[in-house]
Amino acid sequence: MKQILFRYNPWWENENFAQKMISREKLLNQLLIQLSNNQVIYLTGLRRIGKTSLMKLLIDNLIQKQNIKAQNILYVSLDNYLLQNNTIFEIIDEFRAIHRHKFEDFLYLFFDEVTYREDFELQLKNVVDNQNVKIFASSSSASLMKSRKPHLTGRSRIIEILPLDFEEFLLFKNIHLSFADENLLKTYFTDFLKTGGIPEYVLRNDIAYIQELIDDIIFKDIVSHYNLRSNQVLKDFFLLLMERAGKQLSLNKIAKILFVSPDTARRYMEYFADTFLVYQVARHGTTNERLLSQKKVYAPDIGIRNFFTGYRDTGSVFENYVFLKIKHLNPKYLYENATEIDFFTENKMLLEIKFHDLELSPKQQKLFDETTANYKFVVRNYKDIDSIIATSFLV
Repeated sequence: MKQILFRYNPWWENENFAQKMISREKLLNQLLIQLSNNQVIYLTGLRRIGKTSLMKLLIDNLIQKQNIKAQNILYVSLDNYLLQNNTIFEIIDEFRAIHRHKFEDFLYLFFDEVTYREDFELQLKNVVDNQNVKIFASSSSASLMKSRKPHLTGRSRIIEILPLDFEEFLLFKNIHLSFADENLLKTYFTDFLKTGGIPEYVLRNDIAYIQELIDDIIFKDIVSHYNLRSNQVLKDFFLLLMERAGKQLSLNKIAKILFVSPDTARRYMEYFADTFLVYQVARHGTTNERLLSQKKVYAPDIGIRNFFTGYRDTGSVFENYVFLKIKHLNPKYLYENATEIDFFTENKMLLEIKFHDLELSPKQQKLFDETTANYKFVVRNYKDIDSIIATSFLV
């Protein structure tokens, strides 16, 4: 185990070791804020969305800017098959033995893919209760968020990592525009709508990367995990979901198209949601309206959506991007008298997405005007999104 841990932690032998990665400052700042509390911080999100990179950027920050001793920081990925028979306790004990840490020494522990340990919550609770540590852990499964185990109730926080936004896309593309070049932003935003925000795909621009990513999730995280017979139905299902992104979805209709039972369709939908391959948005209204109405679906990344459908229906792609930007506001869709408004957030912001100069229909305008809300926006471009995000902090 000792050799494996040294490979995972090159800063132990070279404190000047630096990760060669582009920083995501907004997310990194979220993590830095969490250093001062004793909660376990879970990072969740789609595979290859940047959870590991963020952990290592935080480790760099701790060593280079916070002056934390490199030997007081442990990073390990628990999906390593060579460590599959080792508990979290045993890994920590080996770490302590390597550096001769006293029991009272304060340590920073980073556990990637922590859900590869079935009883990870109990193990982490015991570590937090009995040792002087700060723990960051990651998982590519949303089941972590739905866990009902009470071991860390009130003592953990989940931060979901989403794809790059437009500002981060420009940074990853090494595009720096002066005020005089602002007119070019429209062109670059079109490029962004086509490419999306999967970090490695933005850097490599290799279309095969997206296919490999989706195949990995479907086969490794769904087919293998749930012992399903075939992945072809799942692939077909996912294609249908991407084609319907931004629209209400009838699982009964999907079941008929795929020649599966409605129960199977619902179960597969849960698998997609648990692996962050799709997001579902419920209808705003009474409990009955919320539970009985069809949900709208959105892609986890607009580049993934475009890979399966082609770059078309730009307004729908833009709506998907807006959803990802406001997802933290728990949006619902508004539907009254066969008329829909795209989003109504939990802090009562009403949003209709009309890319460029499209106008609301008379029925939409009536519903928009008559709905009680703290703020109302018709979102037509990327600048409008910035206004929404700024306003959300005021509501």
